[in-house]
Amino acid sequence: MADPATMEYNHAWGGTIPFPKEKWEGWYNDWVVNDDGKCFYRYLKNTDGEFVGEVAYHIDSKHNMCMADVIIASKYRGRGYGKAGLLLLCEQAKDNGMDSIYDNIAIDNTAVRLFKECGFTEEYRTEEIIMLKKQLV
Repeated sequence: MADPATMEYNHAWGGTIPFPKEKWEGWYNDWVVNDDGKCFYRYLKNTDGEFVGEVAYHIDSKHNMCMADVIIASKYRGRGYGKAGLLLLCEQAKDNGMDSIYDNIAIDNTAVRLFKECGFTEEYRTEEIIMLKKQLV
């Protein structure tokens, strides 16, 4: 999250995301240890065991929807890791009882094409984002 090239897609919301060490344990407990099916987080690695990205989902309590998150390190983009990760994420959300999954993507982010290739459809758009949805059941 600290790499400007990887987080370039997030430019509309400030780019890189600070994640200081003092927040690691709480985040880990919320996202990994307390696995209640309402959130999911996994690293993505290539066949050489190198970290290439991460996938996650969480329940947005304000809007009561399951929100996807896919981040692929910039040097590994365009090699199919995003698609594989997104399909894994959708399968896991379905297995955990989610009916649908959403993502709000910046209007100028090329990842919109990837999400549509994986079965997401456009719910709506604003001047800033495109809200995409995939029905899982």
